[in-house]
Amino acid sequence: MSWIIGAVCAIAVSAAAYWKRSLSLSGMAAAAVMGTVYFGAGNLFWFGILLLFFISSSAFSKLKASRKQEAEKSYAKSGTRDAGQVLANGGLGMAACIGNALWPHPGWAMFFIGAMASVTADTWATEWGSLSRKPPRSILSGQRIAPGTSGGVSLLGSFAALAGAVIIGGAAWLLALWSGLEGYTELPLLGWIIIGGLSGFAGAMLDSYMGATLQSMYRCTVCGRSVEVPKHCGENTVPLRGWGWMNNDMVNMISSLAAGIIALALGSWLL
Repeated sequence: MSWIIGAVCAIAVSAAAYWKRSLSLSGMAAAAVMGTVYFGAGNLFWFGILLLFFISSSAFSKLKASRKQEAEKSYAKSGTRDAGQVLANGGLGMAACIGNALWPHPGWAMFFIGAMASVTADTWATEWGSLSRKPPRSILSGQRIAPGTSGGVSLLGSFAALAGAVIIGGAAWLLALWSGLEGYTELPLLGWIIIGGLSGFAGAMLDSYMGATLQSMYRCTVCGRSVEVPKHCGENTVPLRGWGWMNNDMVNMISSLAAGIIALALGSWLL
């Protein structure tokens, strides 16, 4: 029955997101499968965190979208998420959910919270940071760079990242209580906030650092901007730096993996 409930809820949410253009067709299919697994192999704890990330991120992506259009031209992916983005953001969490179903242990939940706090923090930082009235600064040099440039950070974006990570930690505590999960409720609310906040913020900062160093970037031959896309201003771009296989989705997955490990370590220490 839990698999049926999960499938119905996941299909309904993903279809609504597709209708709102938050998901592409492939993204809708991936989200429907992922949501079904989260609820079927897990419960409200797992599915609720996924839903919180997805709904909040989708809502923020539509916030003052006209002001973000110029910056989004530099991104490899737009606000309409495809299957690659869905898997990059929720794939590790789904693996943790399945792992917990096969070998139950609180460590899976700690890793899950870190991974989801990281992708939430990174997404919130991007969506809110692009609304900053001041241009971002390079995480490496501190110099001002063009909005939308990978590796750029802003005060507004950083606060949004921390807020997103903290909210995931706090929601995890609440959902653990509602779900009656044994081995999880011994940790107080502050502990969950610390785990989510620290690991998620660290993951978001690692994402920015990798975006400034290892991620594949291109230079537009027309406007000269550093972009993630192979075509800009109507012309093909030229390779600028980074590893060819290290795209934005890979950066997201690696940084969320690191955040999950940090959360696991913090959880082992606090429990």
